Amino acid sequence: MLKIGLTGNIAAGKTQVEKIISSLGFSVIDLDNVSHEILEYNKTAKDEILKEFKTLNRKELGDIIFKNPKKRKKLENIIHPILNKCIENFFIDNKNKNAAFVSGATIFEAGFDKTFDKIILIDAPKETKINRLMKRNNLTYKEALLRLETQENNRNKTKYIIDNDSDFETLEKKVKELLKKML
Repeated sequence: MLKIGLTGNIAAGKTQVEKIISSLGFSVIDLDNVSHEILEYNKTAKDEILKEFKTLNRKELGDIIFKNPKKRKKLENIIHPILNKCIENFFIDNKNKNAAFVSGATIFEAGFDKTFDKIILIDAPKETKINRLMKRNNLTYKEALLRLETQENNRNKTKYIIDNDSDFETLEKKVKELLKKML
């Protein structure tokens, strides 16, 4: 089985790419969704997060960690080991498939990149990402920019890049062409 990572900055279009890949019959796990489940259901993680941050509210946590790199690192130290175990289990569950995909914004930053055979980066123009973030998360320009600037652009770390700079049909075509080359 080919283990493929999907990454890219916030609002680059990972969710759209996940939908396309899923519609083609592949298994995809979204680490953002898994992180939300950890906040909701993992008692040990919840207790540690409450002790450190005094909240489990995702918006409040986002405001804290996007403004404070040390706090972000503390949250990652709680969440990332659990996410790593989830990735391992996901690949075990899909071992009989040709390929399985793991999507996450911080695959390289978390050190998860070593887990994958190949990594696809989804990218979009900076202003496009900012506008999407403002609309999707009801943020100001400054807040959206701050969130975007906390993440690296890892274009130089992978040879598989999808530029999400057009409409959904164009994105779908790009995804299908890349998967045809990769698989």
